Amino acid sequence: MEDTREPAAPDVEAASILGFDPSDPAFHADPYAHYRGLAAAGRLQQTAVGLWVSTSYELCEQALRDPRFGHRPENGGLWRDAPQRNRSFLTMDPPDHTRLRRLVSKAFTPRLIERLRPRVEELVDELLDGASGETDLIAALAYPLPVIVISEMLGVPPRDRDLFKGWSDALARGLDPDFLLPGAEIALRDEARAEFAAYFRELAAARRADPRDDLLSALVGVSDGGDVLSEEELLATCVLLLVAGHETTVNLVGNGALALLRHPEQLALFRDRPENVAAAVEELLRYDPPVQLTLRAALEDVELGGTLIERGRLVLLLTGAANRDPSVFADPDRLDLLRYTEGRDAPRHLSFGHGIHFCLGAPLARLEGRIALRKLFERDVTLAADDGDLAYRDNLVLRGLRDLPVRIS
Repeated sequence: MEDTREPAAPDVEAASILGFDPSDPAFHADPYAHYRGLAAAGRLQQTAVGLWVSTSYELCEQALRDPRFGHRPENGGLWRDAPQRNRSFLTMDPPDHTRLRRLVSKAFTPRLIERLRPRVEELVDELLDGASGETDLIAALAYPLPVIVISEMLGVPPRDRDLFKGWSDALARGLDPDFLLPGAEIALRDEARAEFAAYFRELAAARRADPRDDLLSALVGVSDGGDVLSEEELLATCVLLLVAGHETTVNLVGNGALALLRHPEQLALFRDRPENVAAAVEELLRYDPPVQLTLRAALEDVELGGTLIERGRLVLLLTGAANRDPSVFADPDRLDLLRYTEGRDAPRHLSFGHGIHFCLGAPLARLEGRIALRKLFERDVTLAADDGDLAYRDNLVLRGLRDLPVRIS
């Protein structure tokens, strides 16, 4: 049974819901200091409104892989779900999630991702060649690269890419829990989702009539034993791929570049050992991840770390905090580009999730991040702003800079 109750009133203090204030500029500048304060009070805590919050790697990982935690609570209290027609498989539970992810995976294959390598290399060179001197790295590289890549994958004409900027910004902010969003932002998100869907409805119709060698044509034609994506499932999947397919990479490149610029000794290591770029990017993902948290609901009464979580209760999994859990990672607040190199025994981070909802686009984000950062730091790059002047976007789930002024030569 779907929960039909209204979300918490918009004047409810976010701190009373979450146990911390996400609007605090100090939190945006360094959420990890706040996470440490939360962790000191215990691995699993309940806030004033009944939301459970965990900073623990062990508990976050357990909840992410345990099928008794999911996305469809019956009495979550703070939960407000999107209409069924607007939901992507990202927010579904089995068996619907299993079916849709299997179908999409047939089109979104590792072979398809690897075929993109030469094009990503070419795009990064083009973008960087046009960004010499003082420039905003987010606008010059981090944002356009993944937008162009996912647009080309889906077969979106170049003339239409600018349409997506406003829609994507609204949907990215809309990834935050509804109970933290003003009504106006929820309305903007829903309007953007509707406009996105209308756009892809027309493009999908064109691909049915005239299939091409692109991901949208593959999604239109994908089949598994006669099972196919319905029109609404196809549209929700396209919106998910376009938004999730670029937001993670924007923040991976921006956060990763800033982390390296703030740690000159690690930047020197990054440049000196280009063969280590894959391991280095994994450490950058752990250190300052693009996605900071996710929500799960107990689908039945279940124990988490020895605590009973009642059916329908929500658990906020602070994966950004879990990535710096000192019981799992040695010296967790230190950027160490050798942490994931061969021969080092280091557990994986949770930056792409875990379990059945592990990010389907992780291989693409990794490919783009590795190429973009490697090629960027083959050049001379320095910060062109005081560190304290850097500003982050207002998102809670996603962590990313508004801009990153640098000098490139």
